[in-house]
Amino acid sequence: MIKPVQWKTFPRDFAIIQIGFALFGLAISMMIRGNLGTSAWVVLEAALAYKLGITVGAMTVIMGFIVLISAVAMRERLGWGTLANILSIGPWIDLWNLFIPPVTENLWLQLAMLLAAIVLMGLGSAIYIGVDAGAGPRDSLMLAIKRTTGVSIRVSRAMIEITVVFIGWLLDGPVGVGTVIYALLIGPSVQWGFKVFNVRPHRELEEVQAGIEGGAE
Repeated sequence: MIKPVQWKTFPRDFAIIQIGFALFGLAISMMIRGNLGTSAWVVLEAALAYKLGITVGAMTVIMGFIVLISAVAMRERLGWGTLANILSIGPWIDLWNLFIPPVTENLWLQLAMLLAAIVLMGLGSAIYIGVDAGAGPRDSLMLAIKRTTGVSIRVSRAMIEITVVFIGWLLDGPVGVGTVIYALLIGPSVQWGFKVFNVRPHRELEEVQAGIEGGAE
């Protein structure tokens, strides 16, 4: 269930993957601060963070472990990048939130922040997937559901994200037009990121990408 660690390249891979996570964190922070809506998981995590009185980054870490436990229970194969994903993206979100102020009543700036966030998410995804250190906890859960139920990646991802965004909406999470725009554009953005960095993911991660394109994280 555990992907072997390539110790010879680990220091380089760890440094590279942190760049990807930093871009992830920046993208999520820009979506939150832009106040047009966020990705499905961030809708839920932000809603729970506000209810519990903790930072969005802290809630992202907690949710990552909850999802990881579910994936492990379904015997999904993990890698060191899975744990790095959980422990790194949340702190990056909180760090960027310290420097990016909330923006309201400035639609053009808010839209620019949203679109820039989607581009950064695509680049971050390509960098992270290119390291090939294991899928993130949310993608691991998606793959586990696909493997155990026999449904397609697209159906698995849609089931998860519709459920997540619905619960987040019920909890007053940041659902908005940006949530729809993100869902439509994140697939092409990640695909573009793959081309920029010449990333050729192995079969499992190609399926993850197909899931992103079918109804986007």
